[in-house]
Amino acid sequence: MSYQHHFADNSPISLPLGKVVCVGRNYAEHARELNNPVPAEPLLFIKPATAVVALDQPLHLPQGLGAVHYETEIALLIGQTLSGDVSEQQAIAAIAGIGLALDLTLRELQDQLKAKGHPWERAKAFDGACPLSAFVEPAQLPDLTAIPLQLRINGELRQQGNSAEMITPIIALLRHIAGVFTLQPGDVVITGTPAGVGVLASGDQLQLAIPGVLEQTASIA
Repeated sequence: MSYQHHFADNSPISLPLGKVVCVGRNYAEHARELNNPVPAEPLLFIKPATAVVALDQPLHLPQGLGAVHYETEIALLIGQTLSGDVSEQQAIAAIAGIGLALDLTLRELQDQLKAKGHPWERAKAFDGACPLSAFVEPAQLPDLTAIPLQLRINGELRQQGNSAEMITPIIALLRHIAGVFTLQPGDVVITGTPAGVGVLASGDQLQLAIPGVLEQTASIA
């Protein structure tokens, strides 16, 4: 089933599906749980459009490649081009929607690639590696520095965080990314994961939430 950006009321968003810009180690506790140093500036990598699938469809994990870890993240849908030295106001205006994402990671493969000094794409950018929720209007979350997020798996709380804990806050992050490469309408930025990542298994039932604003269920095939 082809992916289409949409709002939580199921109305489609008339933006194309673009690239996904990902931010690594943007929560200090997550960096520590994986024994990674906290970066001095945002650690960026990209997932292609082919990595995106809808969270409300059964999620299929790669087989025979080791453990697949979940990383729950706040997702920002970009509605206006951001490039170069953009202002805070331009960055805010460019956010067309706010949702949730899973940054699925082949952790053992990633560790092997990191040990060799190789890029992470084989572990992070495979087909289906970026399940996305529906989006809500930015007006529903006016304070970008205080967005809570949660993940429950089979009813158990596994991840809980808040954008207040980000090393690089949302608007500063968008401004930084725009200075590195252009963000275009339909692109998505996923903003890092709090501590609590772990392994997914067939049959797992997931509940992702921005409590009081957005809830999304997902299942592992």
